[in-house]
Amino acid sequence: MTNDILDTLFATLQERNINRPAGSYTAELLDAGEDEIVKKVGEEAVEIILAAKGQGNERLIEETADLLYHLFVLLVSRGLTLDDVRKELAKRHHTP
Repeated sequence: MTNDILDTLFATLQERNINRPAGSYTAELLDAGEDEIVKKVGEEAVEIILAAKGQGNERLIEETADLLYHLFVLLVSRGLTLDDVRKELAKRHHTP
């Protein structure tokens, strides 16, 4: 599996932000506003902790995917991109 699935997902979320298709959970979340989005981010973060502390690796993977999705929605709602995050990570990465 390649890492471009994250870019594909992010592009889909950006498209949903622009077009807001009926029946789209992403569009509903974006319409609900930032308070609802950050609430979901917090819920997913807690679920990751619970998964890590006793629900097994498969559950941890599922919850990580949920958290990444909601973090991406938050970034899209702010007009930010994965490249913004990549640039920040690159600034923090120190090669010996």
